[in-house]
Amino acid sequence: MNRIGDALHAHCSALFPICRSITGEGLRRTLRYVAERIPLQLREVPTGTRVLDWEIPREWNPRAAWIRTLSGETVVDFAQHNLHLVQYSHAVPERTVPMGELRQHLHSLPERPHLIPYRTAYYADSWGFCLPHRVLEGMADPAYRVFIDAELGPGALTYGECLLPGREEGEVLVSAHACHPSLANDNLSGLACALELARWLAGRPRRFTWRFLFAPGTIGALAWLAANRDGAARRVRHGMVLSNLGDGAPLTWKRSRREDAPIDRMVAHVLRHEAPDNRLLPFSPYGYDERQYCSPGFDLPVGCLQRSVHGTFPEYHTSADDLAFVRPEHLARSFAALCTIAEVVERDETLASTCPLGEPQLGRRGLYAAIGGIGPGGSARGFGQMTLLWVLNLADGRHTLLDMAERAGQPFAAVRAAADAAMAVGLLVPAAAPDHLETNRSAIDTLG
Repeated sequence: MNRIGDALHAHCSALFPICRSITGEGLRRTLRYVAERIPLQLREVPTGTRVLDWEIPREWNPRAAWIRTLSGETVVDFAQHNLHLVQYSHAVPERTVPMGELRQHLHSLPERPHLIPYRTAYYADSWGFCLPHRVLEGMADPAYRVFIDAELGPGALTYGECLLPGREEGEVLVSAHACHPSLANDNLSGLACALELARWLAGRPRRFTWRFLFAPGTIGALAWLAANRDGAARRVRHGMVLSNLGDGAPLTWKRSRREDAPIDRMVAHVLRHEAPDNRLLPFSPYGYDERQYCSPGFDLPVGCLQRSVHGTFPEYHTSADDLAFVRPEHLARSFAALCTIAEVVERDETLASTCPLGEPQLGRRGLYAAIGGIGPGGSARGFGQMTLLWVLNLADGRHTLLDMAERAGQPFAAVRAAADAAMAVGLLVPAAAPDHLETNRSAIDTLG
């Protein structure tokens, strides 16, 4: 646990200094870091490209920005913190700006005077600085020197895809936004967990194809959906958006728009057994990129896994969302939950009994000896007697292993272990499962 927590935090630390945005070299540099660790295909979408109801904006590359007194003393410097410059600020040649005019371009948090806020102007032609309110209150000079060196013009939006093929039809989409500058929890924690989950899955046999998407928020997800409307989007069987996974709050699952998609049940099951204070939230059309995947024309089974919910913690979108705020132990717990969710996704199936008339004789198959004398609540081989009996009773070709785990009140892993033992002696066989992909196809065809 310590090793994976340290590795996840190291990813956050390496990427924290980079000034990311929805386009530009900071975003590409972040994606190249990921590409050095997992097989990542980088895709470029040129400025002006129509993506559904949106358009890819101009590319933004900031180089320097500062505010100084007329005597040369630095008040605010982009080189000291990425949040000091409003994202997508256009260039401002060095000039003297009266304080009355400058104040209209300054952003602070009076209620938290020591913190720098995070502000953006992606689709506006403007400029601005963010600074602690205590610094703003100390700016008593009548005028200041201002300079912004930033290139804003034709370019491209970049996103990355890691595809891990599986043996069956259907895909699992894992999405992390990669556009926030120097925000460790709201950005890097989800990105780091997605990266390590891809590495973990890459070394294992896979039932489904896993698609990891690293893209700028909103516009990146829209670009991917536009490009995959008739392809990968139709194959998504389960999906998760990852963010805010490094703080100490309980794990939280925001359900998909469908509310009762298999992924909603799977994550709810894992979180219920992971800790009693974990939370489930209903879907709402506000938040991260789950709202794009869950738009009515797609209605994909995608929810959002997080700890603290966006906008509800004081560090959110401020300089307090730093490397000290995210802790290795919280990242490790989040990652462990993700691995457990992946196990349920991969190993849930519908089974049928080969001996449904009466309770099967377990002794001559070696199963009674494995559990005899232990009692209903005991365990051996990773499962208890009652778990095995529940599995054998519910294996009617209609119940999935997840159904069984919920009915028995047992972790999925114990039910899976019992099912594996019963399958090994021929008591269970796979049954046909419903085609969940038809729901995706229907939604896209009806409203698309």
